[in-house]
Amino acid sequence: MNLQNLAYAIDQSIHNLGAVSVTGGAILALLSGVARRKLAWIVLSGWAVQGMTGALFGVLSYAFYGHLPDIAGIAVDALVIKMACAASGFFLAAFYLRQARTENMNFWRIEALLAIAALTAASFLRWFS
Repeated sequence: MNLQNLAYAIDQSIHNLGAVSVTGGAILALLSGVARRKLAWIVLSGWAVQGMTGALFGVLSYAFYGHLPDIAGIAVDALVIKMACAASGFFLAAFYLRQARTENMNFWRIEALLAIAALTAASFLRWFS
């Protein structure tokens, strides 16, 4: 078994679970009244996982190749969008949890839009890199 492929596969699996947490948590909160505060913690954690595993992709590339991934053009734009969504979603969730305002439907709409934008950008990043 190739250690490099295993490392990337594990990182990708965890990254995907973070995306499910963010997207699923936000959409579930919009569609039902189920424990929105708990869902906000799941969304916050999902964004944190997205950020950490996204950074780990770069670390793994540097460790195995001696340089960061070679991306350009649309792939760079998509990466910037993903990073902006993750940072915005994380800080928004932290703010709303601190303010105890997780019943605010605009919060959940924004979180869902950020999650969908990040997933869409991920497709462009994957396809154009």
